Amino acid sequence: MTYIVVDACIRCKYMDCVEVCPVDCFYEGENMLVIHPDECIDCGVCEPECPVEAIKPDTEDDPDSKWLKLNTEYAKIWPNITRMKEPPADREAFAQETGKLEKYFSEKPGEGD
Repeated sequence: MTYIVVDACIRCKYMDCVEVCPVDCFYEGENMLVIHPDECIDCGVCEPECPVEAIKPDTEDDPDSKWLKLNTEYAKIWPNITRMKEPPADREAFAQETGKLEKYFSEKPGEGD
């Protein structure tokens, strides 16, 4: 098992999870984070830190493993992030929204560390 980041992170991008990760397996996109599944040690300390519950075990992924695939793909090309930054100013407006992948996902990388 590994942990994955799902669409609840999009446009919220809280980074509390980054601070507690003992292996620095988070990668930053323009408007969300992903977890590199080959680096994640399945400790689970990140999951309760996310205020929008965007981190899930991969056993809770969609049947087609959509989120595991997305996390794997973008962790290979986005920069690593190891420290918490300020989340987007408008994050609360998107915190409870669903279906954000189709509406807002950006393939652009973030800044990383």
